[in-house]
Amino acid sequence: MKGEILKILSENRESVYSGEKLSEGLGVSRVSVWKHIKKLQQLGYRIESSAVGYQLVSSPDALYPWEFPTWEPNIHYYSEVDSTMTIAKELAGKGSPHFTVIIAEKQRSGRGRLSRTWYSDTGGLYFTIILRPLIPPSLMSRYGFAASLVLARTIQRHFDIDARVKWPNDILVNEKKLCGMLSEMEVSDDRVAFLNIGIGINVNNDPTHMEPNATSIRTLTGKTIPRKKVLTHFLEAFEKEISRPNLDHVLTEWKKYTITLGREVRIVTTQDTQYGKAVDIDNTGALVLELPDGTVKKVFYGDCFHQP
Repeated sequence: MKGEILKILSENRESVYSGEKLSEGLGVSRVSVWKHIKKLQQLGYRIESSAVGYQLVSSPDALYPWEFPTWEPNIHYYSEVDSTMTIAKELAGKGSPHFTVIIAEKQRSGRGRLSRTWYSDTGGLYFTIILRPLIPPSLMSRYGFAASLVLARTIQRHFDIDARVKWPNDILVNEKKLCGMLSEMEVSDDRVAFLNIGIGINVNNDPTHMEPNATSIRTLTGKTIPRKKVLTHFLEAFEKEISRPNLDHVLTEWKKYTITLGREVRIVTTQDTQYGKAVDIDNTGALVLELPDGTVKKVFYGDCFHQP
């Protein structure tokens, strides 16, 4: 109902819209309309009310489900959580449908790769998408590559930022980290029960006090960017991208946006640290690493650091 009210008021911003017309159009009482208006005002929407009706003056940088009408039934919004990945795992285990999205304003314990912390201050964009893929577990990494590919494209096209991908799926700008990504999946009877992809994007927050080698969209553009705009563009493009069978195209496209291949890198895993030249990725997304002695090794998981 809140979404419907906002839609009507947004389409009539230049004039006052009567409570009676809202009531009739939505099929609810004027008292119900008034209650929803009061709640929206409490949530930060500037709606002026008078004896003749209501007028939407401005909206907050809000990520409430009704702000995303295409996906509203599958969006879960929280003001603060430990981690959207934790909630996504619980919801996926209870049967939440494909393309369920969990959004949080803040995370107390945002998670990165290798048990690292993703600092999640107010102003950033933190969400996890639950997917139920129909491809074999061996090809599941393609969804993570698709997410990073789409995210780099989105930032380039809509914000004029030269965003590039570092293997496996961090987004960098001028070697500074703009976005991080984490994937978790559960397999049952040799089939993927669900794949959860968690994404953290520095939008209007300043991450440098905790991560000096990080940046944000606001820092790069000099403008405060509506997070709704970032998420809407990403969800639209990502949903379209993963609708293609087997995602055979993704790795080839991903290579056009990466700055890792052809460079000397350091790969850190839970077991060891390796140095070498990143020469390619295979059809599963594993990094093909040429070691100093000339031998070639595939790395399936780890944190990648570009060497000077």
